[in-house]
Amino acid sequence: MNTKVVNNSQLSFFKILSLKLKDIMELTKLRLSLLVVFSAIMAYLLAIETAVVWSNVFFLFLGGFLVTASSNTVNQIIEKDLDKLMTRTQNRPLPAGRMRLVEAYMIAGITGVSGILILAFYFNTLSGLLGALALISYAFIYTPFKRISPVSVFIGAIPGSIPLLIGYTAASGTIGTIGIVLFTIQFFWQIPHFWSIAWLLDEDYKKAGYFLLPSNEGKTRNTALQNIPYLIGLLAVSTLPYILNISGIASLIVSLIAGIYFLSAGIQLATDLTDKSARKLMFASFIYLPIVFLALVIDKI
Repeated sequence: MNTKVVNNSQLSFFKILSLKLKDIMELTKLRLSLLVVFSAIMAYLLAIETAVVWSNVFFLFLGGFLVTASSNTVNQIIEKDLDKLMTRTQNRPLPAGRMRLVEAYMIAGITGVSGILILAFYFNTLSGLLGALALISYAFIYTPFKRISPVSVFIGAIPGSIPLLIGYTAASGTIGTIGIVLFTIQFFWQIPHFWSIAWLLDEDYKKAGYFLLPSNEGKTRNTALQNIPYLIGLLAVSTLPYILNISGIASLIVSLIAGIYFLSAGIQLATDLTDKSARKLMFASFIYLPIVFLALVIDKI
């Protein structure tokens, strides 16, 4: 047997496998899924009253990741024809034709069902129901609503915040006051986060008929100013963990500094109306959640 031919076949197989895995990661939006799961784990760590059981953390990670991956996959199945119209998304696996629709359906079904079952049976029924609610509301309510009204951003913020409740209920079995506080923090955070991205991608979104900015006026001062009430609201609700004795003064200070930085980025966008400032606001949103939630968990420990 020709060793060179065998080696070439092996290399070809691994190359195909690598490309397929890359497409699956893009289909499931790996980085976004990991950020969502991070929020759930932070809520879990805030809820537990005993020593951390790392096997529980692993299964929460796995279940949450699978549900989020399914949500993102269904989103891309529904939007596959619209994704062809936008520069940002036209090279995704489905619109580019690198993946068959039946493959995407299989991935969505397997990840969704298995993720919900892990949450329901390894933790509790409430966690599983919240996982199913997050999947259904994101994929089948938020996704089609994006072409109907800017209200879709508020609809999308609900499934985007449910992972905090999943993490909290996985540890406690109930939603509770703390779970609601964490949900509210993430809900307020998501509005300016969504709108900063919508500002930067406004022209691309228009190609697919999406309405994601809060005003039909487009990138105007009135549009930018609508971030401010939510940034102020976020600053206010971020004090609740301290007020309710969930955390101490250290995490309060961190939350206030992060919130003021986030707010200042929103004010700057409303002042100069530039894409550079919108990008700064988006960057501020990316660093806000990890900093604030890690501060809360570390402060508790």
